[in-house]
Amino acid sequence: MTDVVVIVLALVAAAPWVLRRRRPGHRRPARAGRGGGAVDVAVLLDLAGAALEAGASVPGTLEALGRALGAAGEVAGSHGTVLRRAGGALRLGAPWDEAWAGVPPALVPLADALEPAWVEGSAPGPLLRHAAASVRAGRHRRAQVAAARMAVRLVLPLGLCFLPAFVLLGVVPVVAAAGGGLLGG
Repeated sequence: MTDVVVIVLALVAAAPWVLRRRRPGHRRPARAGRGGGAVDVAVLLDLAGAALEAGASVPGTLEALGRALGAAGEVAGSHGTVLRRAGGALRLGAPWDEAWAGVPPALVPLADALEPAWVEGSAPGPLLRHAAASVRAGRHRRAQVAAARMAVRLVLPLGLCFLPAFVLLGVVPVVAAAGGGLLGG
């Protein structure tokens, strides 16, 4: 009987999560940097910084990154096409905004970090390092928020599973023994 109660309570506690995942149209958001050829922008920023410090030009760096991403998968390949197009446009003399027209949101930190180097001639290294650190810090903050949210979501199922077990295994035998001693003694 106790096992049935615990199983029913566990099912009731898990029902909201199961029902939410089975809703039509409910999809988990894609995560950057995980599987499926997704692009890790922090790594792109680091690679761009290394190429520029080695003496490559901004258009040359963008074209090299674009070629490297071309063989990395569907999503990375589309980002590689954008980078190659932007590098080629800059090499041909296009303005910065025109070269980066239609940039995907994942590549905005790279474009923002390189713009002062191209437009004003400032050193790109510190800007790229700062942008990479900012991307990583944002990712870390999102992971901490998700962990805190998970801790809150686990309270109810754990309470519904452990509290009945504690009462049945810890409190009931003590009360039964004390009550039996008082009534029988």
